[in-house]
Amino acid sequence: MTALKNRYDFVFFFDVTNGNPNGDPDAGNMPRLDPDTNHGLVSDVAIKRKVRDYVMTAHEGEPGHDIYLKNNIVLNEQHERAYNALGVAPRAKPTRGGLEETIQLQKWMCETFFDIRTFGAVMTTEVNCGQVRGPVQITFARSVEEITPMEVSIIRSSVTNRKDRSKGRTMGRKFIVPYGLYCAHGFVNAKLAEKTGFSDADLTLLWTALRDMFELERSASHGEMVSRQLIAFRHESALGNGRSHELFDLVKVGRRVGSEVRDIGEARKSAATPARGFADYEVSVDRGAVPAGVSVLDVF
Repeated sequence: MTALKNRYDFVFFFDVTNGNPNGDPDAGNMPRLDPDTNHGLVSDVAIKRKVRDYVMTAHEGEPGHDIYLKNNIVLNEQHERAYNALGVAPRAKPTRGGLEETIQLQKWMCETFFDIRTFGAVMTTEVNCGQVRGPVQITFARSVEEITPMEVSIIRSSVTNRKDRSKGRTMGRKFIVPYGLYCAHGFVNAKLAEKTGFSDADLTLLWTALRDMFELERSASHGEMVSRQLIAFRHESALGNGRSHELFDLVKVGRRVGSEVRDIGEARKSAATPARGFADYEVSVDRGAVPAGVSVLDVF
């Protein structure tokens, strides 16, 4: 496939209702928070994991759509597949003058694994396939307003061991966020896409994965998580026709207060109740300020 030729920057919104979007194992699985502002956080790793899981489920067995990082996989065995395909013996370090071999190994890995072609990978293990810089990067997602995590008591009516049969029901706890709208930024580097082979078809699949990834991973802990909106800025050139942060600043999130849409800071002072749904917000783009050579795409 022909590699992507245009740079993209994008803004991705998703929300959670009565769930835990990304628990912190170092804090008893409490929803991740910025301690200075109480804004909720979802790690970039968590978002990429969901993209990988969607592609693995929706395109299982299709050439070029295998997933490198998946549960219970041995990475060295993934690397050995590339060596076997090239008919060379696995090694920890490239041989002298073995640059061409390393390039071929990386090419095979990019062609085979969607997530390496997209996000890149560090493959300098005992079975060395080098390093690949991926064209797609996604930031931590941050809630547009402060969130208030709730610790909820739950009861289990069963016990694990026979010796505990007489104890009957046991108590437990779980954390939820009553509601939170989160925003993440993303970048697609066309010059790196040339090196990994990331194509327009791959970009379309990435958009689809971001839109539908929550549909395939429903669970009690995640509650109702929904991909709400993705706004992409398409540059005419590979190097770009505008600066990412200036484009992101054109995307505004307002808070509905009655029949009005107000700045979130102002709305917090006047809103009678906290936001409890996506309908409490309005996302807009200052299209008149978009620089020449950049177009705005309402992906979903």
